[in-house]
This record gives sequence, C-alpha cells and structure tokens, in this order.
Amino acid sequence: MNRRAMLALAFGGLSLSLALPAAAQTSPQTYPVKPIRIVVPYVAGGGTDTIARAMGEKLGKRLGQPVVVENRAGASGIIGTDAVAKAAPDGYTLLLTITQSVLTNQFLYEKLPYDPRKDLTMISVLADAQLVLVAHPSVPARTARELGDYARGRPGKVTYASWGVGSLSHLSGAYFSKLMRGDATHVPYKGEAPMMQDLLGGQVQFGFASILTAKPYIQSGKLKALAVTGTQRSSALPDMPTFAESGMQDSAFKTLGWIGLLAPVGVPAPVVAKLEGEVRAILQTPDMQARLVALGLRTLGNSPAEAQALYARDWPVLKTLVADSGAKLD
Repeated sequence: MNRRAMLALAFGGLSLSLALPAAAQTSPQTYPVKPIRIVVPYVAGGGTDTIARAMGEKLGKRLGQPVVVENRAGASGIIGTDAVAKAAPDGYTLLLTITQSVLTNQFLYEKLPYDPRKDLTMISVLADAQLVLVAHPSVPARTARELGDYARGRPGKVTYASWGVGSLSHLSGAYFSKLMRGDATHVPYKGEAPMMQDLLGGQVQFGFASILTAKPYIQSGKLKALAVTGTQRSSALPDMPTFAESGMQDSAFKTLGWIGLLAPVGVPAPVVAKLEGEVRAILQTPDMQARLVALGLRTLGNSPAEAQALYARDWPVLKTLVADSGAKLD
C-alpha cells in the first residue's frame, strides 16, 4: 500500500471514529448518552416550573443521565418555545409548557418565529386543569344561566375579571358574556392573585378562576361557585355541576388548559416512545400525583398520538375563542 493510500485510510478511520459518538447520541438503542435539557418558557417558581423540576429529577434517575431544567421566559412563552423549535431533533432538548405558548399564541400574535404544528411534536400531555366560574356574593345568581340573565339585564354594567389578555380565563369569560348576550366588560389583571383580590372586594362581579386558587374562598362563602369547565365534575368541587350539566354543551366550556411535554419535530419515533413511556411511569407514582393534585391539576400522561389528537381537537376551539374575544398581543 502506498503512502497516499495509507494516509487516506488513516484519516478516513479518524473521521469515522469522530462521527460515531454523534451518531450514538441520536441512536434510539443507546439514548440517552448525555444530559437532557427541559426548557420551561416561563419564570422559575411557577406551577409549570415546579412540575418540570419534579419530572426532570425523576426522569434523570430513570434514564441514567442528568436532566437540567432551563427557564427561558419572555413574550408569553414565545422565547423559550422558539429555542426548542429550532433545536436539534435529537431528544436532548425538550419543552415543558402550557397551552398558550404552543397553541393559543398563534392566534393572539400576528406572527410567531415558529409554527408549533410544523416545528414541534407532542410527546405527552401530562395534566390538565379545570376552571370554575365564580361570582361575588352580592350577585344574585345561583347558576351560570342565572348569572347570564343578571348580566343581560344590565348591559355594559357588569364586569368580569381574568388573569391576563388572551388567557383561558379571559377567553372563557368573553365567550360566556357573548353566549349570554350580557355585554359584560373585561377587566384584565397581571396574574390571578390581583384578579382574585378584586373579585373578593366586589370591584368585579365574576370571572373564571383556577379551582386551586378559588376553592378556599368558595368554602368560606367569600365567593360563590356556579359551574366548572370540562366534561366531568372536579374531584376538588364534587358538588359543582359542569357547564354541560347546566345546559351549556359548548366546546368552549369543555376545553381545558393543559401542561405538555414536546420536542422539536424530527426526533426519532423510538426516542419519543421511550420518553413517553418513562413520563407515563413517573406520572403514576404516588408522590408525583400528589404534586399535581396540590397544584389543582388532573393527571393524564397520554401517548403521543393521543396528545396530538387533543391538540388537534383544541386548535379550532381556541382559534374561535380568540377571534370572538378580539384579544391581540404585540
């Protein structure tokens, strides 16, 4: 063998040896071989972040590799979501987020730097959360329909609160007002805490709130609960009827906010399946279920196909709700 052939063979072997680790990193058989990053597109300390850190700790132990949670907050979840949408589809960058950043935002913003339906793939919807329609005790309504009648009799004089423009709290309130022809005025707040404060004080008459936050005030009589969203009653408020039970079968009242785990599109199917299986097992552990219950969430842990079907079902509903509400964000 001449010297040129020997050099070519040597360098060829070097190239192959350098390429092997990279190939191994994306091989479903060996995955994972390095740390995994879970991006949360919201600030640390919130419910989504709490779930991500609990999930990351358990996932790391099960997979034998560290799982690092990275908060990349800003622009209603757009910044962190975009980072994952543009990441390598190798299973080492994941997104744990709520409905807004991967579904509602595409209807609220004129243009997004990513297309969630083309750039991201669902691994699993971990949990969802019902909302409860609450009113100040001064409002003489015992049911959702009676509240609608009350608002309709006072056009433009009744107000409803939400924890932010474009939130599910806002969209649900706007739809309810339109459906009941109440012409209620929207009062948005920067978060649920200030929203609840004004609801308790009677500055606003009603609103859609998280069951976790509203339950103590409902039990103490400081707020009255009228109905819950979703297709079944809440285990936290078992005596409270759903909107469907109240005669309102609209999809808007059956659609719930959820927390999902996603990855960049193109991640090998076996890697997605492996992650989904581990996540499902983690969600079935008693301590993880206790964490979710403490946050007012219902455990789901569905498959990628089921998660994608849920996304596809919610897509037209939320598109219509945003359009009807007139909500827009810059």
